[in-house]
Parts: sequence; structure tokens; C-alpha cells
Amino acid sequence: MKAVVNARRLSRFLKSSIFFSSERFLSPQVPIAEAFQNPLQWRSITTLSSLFPLFSGNHSEIGQCTVFKTLPSQAKFSSAASNVEGNPSEAVKELYDKIIESMVVKRTMAPNAWLWSLIDNCKNHDDIKLLFDVLENLRRFRLSNLRISSNFNLNLCLEVTKACVRVGALNFGKKTLWQHNVHGLAPTVASAHQLLLYAKDQNDAKLMGEIMDLLKKNDLPLQPGTADIVFSICSNADNWSLMSKYSKKFVKAGVKLRQSSFDVWMEFASRIGDVETLWKIEKLRSESMKHHTLATGFSCAKGLLLEHKPEDAAAVIQLLNQELSDAKKSSIVVELQKLVSEWPVEVIKCQKEENRKHFTLPNRILILFVAQELAASLQSDIPAMVNVLLNMGLEASVNLEDLTGKEAIPS
Repeated sequence: MKAVVNARRLSRFLKSSIFFSSERFLSPQVPIAEAFQNPLQWRSITTLSSLFPLFSGNHSEIGQCTVFKTLPSQAKFSSAASNVEGNPSEAVKELYDKIIESMVVKRTMAPNAWLWSLIDNCKNHDDIKLLFDVLENLRRFRLSNLRISSNFNLNLCLEVTKACVRVGALNFGKKTLWQHNVHGLAPTVASAHQLLLYAKDQNDAKLMGEIMDLLKKNDLPLQPGTADIVFSICSNADNWSLMSKYSKKFVKAGVKLRQSSFDVWMEFASRIGDVETLWKIEKLRSESMKHHTLATGFSCAKGLLLEHKPEDAAAVIQLLNQELSDAKKSSIVVELQKLVSEWPVEVIKCQKEENRKHFTLPNRILILFVAQELAASLQSDIPAMVNVLLNMGLEASVNLEDLTGKEAIPS
């Protein structure tokens, strides 16, 4: 009985003037603009399978037509690029028109070279808008007409991200990391690194945080290269709390950190005088690496100086001098001079700022006392370390005036 009722409803529907045949729609003699004139026709087509279960078994024939529902009509197409807000470049508008025309008029996939050329020619934010519009329409065309459900290849997706970074269209760039998107883009760690490098160049810790959130939400794994960039951003922003937050995430995720990441991490810890964390990092580093670099070796020496162990600090530098190649040994003298003239000022300043967070106003005098004690300790321990190094045979001429002068270390 139900089948009879459905058959009658179908008969009435087919007789309706609203319905048009696929032959008329696909006929080359019928202008494409005419096929778009009545949006009610689209509602009839798209609701056909939902009204009658008879049509729900095979959606491919309807799917081949529905791609044109979202593409511009021929009348609108010729001016689509010029109607976009802003000012897209001529080369991008021309390529955009050619790609859309290929799908709408010729109903064929545009040559890949056109899309690659469009990506390469993006010069501003409005060019990126057209690029993403093309990607969305190409994805629909591939899915409906060619039955290709996969995303675009990874190289193309990476180049799209690079184009976004190149013109500073970060809102579009972040869309390339979405696992579920309408543009056919496949999110990758390589794309995330492009955005993170932009954040590093701009010294933008907030953007870095947004990108890291996107990595987590879209199930993209943390990698050693990611840590390199993130640690650099945190260090450049002088944000130790942010460094602590993300270093824990990388360690918890089991990421095998590179030597360059340990260099930045340990340098930062020694710069702010966080000795406890410094030794934890050193323990983690020593589990995967046998030898120190210049950065990690001097960081350990600074930690030992903060613990009033000048002889041990000298031993670390001497060992570093023995392990490094002759070409790099000259850098030891440079780093040693920085330790004498620059580091004490930095570490005392950081210690003051850290103590202010923990002491109330009546105890501010205690902050000054701690700073004076640290300054006095470094003024005695650093020369002692240098003397031990000279006695060990290290050929180095170190100027101690910056350390022992009247206004050498602010207290």
C-alpha cells in the first residue's frame, strides 16, 4: 500500500512544472545562466531522494549536477573576481576565471598548472580569498564529477600554507591545519611549522599558542622540529612560564628533543637563574647525548657558579675545551667573556623580578638583600673560576673590569 502511495506522489511530482529533466540541464544548447535562474528547481532536485526512498539508493547522478549549484553562473562568473572586496592582482583574477570557466562552461577539470600558478602568484590577502574559493569549488567538482573524495596532495597543501604566510593571511593559513575543511586541504606538521616560523619572525607568542592549540585539536603530532621553533619563540619573548608549559608537553609526548632545543632551553634556565630546573634539563639531555655543546656546557658552568662552586664550573669549561674541535675552541674565549661581562647583570635582574612575585611590599628590602648577596657571590666566584682555568692551561685573556668595577653589577 505504501509503495502505491509513493508511486502516485512520484507521478504528480514528475508532472509538475517545477521539475526539469537532467537532459535539459546538461544540454549544451541550454545556457548555463538559464540553468541557475530558478533556485526552487534546485530544492526540488536535492529533496527528491529524501521525499522518495526510490531515489536514495544512488546519489551519483544527482551529485554530478549539484556541483553547479555552488559554482557561479556564467553571467556572474565573468565578474566574480572583480566583485571580491579589495583588490586581487590581475594574474590571480585571470587564473581564477579560467579555472572556474573550465568547471562551469566546459565541465572539465582545470589543468593542475593553473592552480599551481595561482598559488605562486598570490600577492595579497584578496588573492588568498580567491585561492580558497577556487580550492572549495575544485573539491566539490572532484567529488561530484570525478568521484575523488581524497584531499589535494600534501605538496600542494604546503604551498597553500606558504602563500598564506607570504602575504600575512594568517586566518586563512590556520585553516590549512583543520582536519575537517571544505577546501580539500590536508593538515600537516610541515604546514604548522611554516606558521610557527612566521610567529617566530614576528616574535608573536600569542600566534604560537593558537597554532599549538590547532595541532592538538586536529591530532597533529608534536615533533622535534616543532620544539625547536617553540623553544626559540619562548626564549625570544623572555617568557619562562610559557617555556615551562610547552617543554612539559613535549617531554610528556615522548618527543626526542634535538641538541638545538636543549641549547635554547638550558641557556634560558641559566639566564634566569633557575638552577633546579637546569639540572633536570641536564639529566634529560645526558640520557640521549654524550657530549656538551658550547651552549649547554656554559649553562652548566653558570649553574655551578650560582651554587658557589667555581672549581667545578672551571672543570666543565676545561672539559668542553678538550672535546671541541680546534675551529670551535676560539668560541670558548668569547663565551667566557660574555659570562663575565653580560650574564651576571642578566641573572641578577631576572632574580629580582622573580622575587618581586613572591614577596609583598614590606619585604622588598629582602629582595635587595638577596640581590646584593648574589652580586657579591658572583664578584668573587667568577674571578676564582677564571684563575682556575688559567692554571689549567687555558689560553684566554678575560677582562674582569666589567665584573669588578664600581658599577659593574647592579645590586
